[in-house]
Amino acid sequence: MTVTDNKDRNGVINAISAYLLWGLAPIYFKLISSISSDEIMVHRIIWSSLLLFLIVIISKRSRVLLDTLKQPKLLAKLALSATFLLVNWFLFIWAINNDHLLDASLGYFINPLFSVALGVIFLGERLRTMQKFAVALALCGVLIQLVALGSLPVISLALAGTFGIYGLLRKKMHLDSFVGLLIESSMMLPLAIVYWLLFVNSNTANMFENSSNLNLLLIAAGVVTTAPLLCFTAAAKRLTLSTLGFFQYIGPSIMFFLATFYYQEALQPAKLVTFAAIWLALVVYSLDSLKARNEKRKLALDKRLNS
Repeated sequence: MTVTDNKDRNGVINAISAYLLWGLAPIYFKLISSISSDEIMVHRIIWSSLLLFLIVIISKRSRVLLDTLKQPKLLAKLALSATFLLVNWFLFIWAINNDHLLDASLGYFINPLFSVALGVIFLGERLRTMQKFAVALALCGVLIQLVALGSLPVISLALAGTFGIYGLLRKKMHLDSFVGLLIESSMMLPLAIVYWLLFVNSNTANMFENSSNLNLLLIAAGVVTTAPLLCFTAAAKRLTLSTLGFFQYIGPSIMFFLATFYYQEALQPAKLVTFAAIWLALVVYSLDSLKARNEKRKLALDKRLNS
């Protein structure tokens, strides 16, 4: 087996691991669903900040961290991206703990197509005909739910929107992913600590009075946040972004099946039609991306042969 084959295999393993962990994350949040979403959010920020700090130090990224901290404009951009990440994290926890896992799943199915639309609007990217058709299908799916149920899938759109905008902001920053996430988490940290000390009023707020099992579960929020990112970063180094993109539907698919068959959330016909429209849009978009990638490879090969 060649070095390239090993690299690709390891990349695929890491990609599958990342999206499996993201897809299974709701099981963890359900385990602590008796705790309020805002309190869980506090623990997610605190323990992920600590874990990311350790990762940055151990992986010898401290110099990159110090250099980044000397760039006020970049820090201002990270403050903005941290705001969208904060909202996304909280919405995800709230959706799971309030039996809206199906809406969360739909949000992350919509997200790739929402990101495409953001690329057109803000990055001047051009869509091929089939890509336009895929985006139109997704829009139809949302409109069907609006007409049938008289309401927009607000949670789904908010999750897709906040994560899509976060991705757009981070795409325009040339920055190590772990250092960037550490700085974003650290920016949330003072707010989290102040909120924990002054506003969280529950039986579990004081960790000295909790059972060791509960405290371990709360601290595990840091691992649940950073472990998938570790795998994702490792995969991104070994695979092309287009290849990596084919694995991104694993997460919301797992969420869909967990919500429908394990947690028994009601799947209304209108929502099912919306899901079907989004799934069809993603199939169209993925096939078109695969075709374009193969054509690009063929052109590159022909050019090399003719040169």
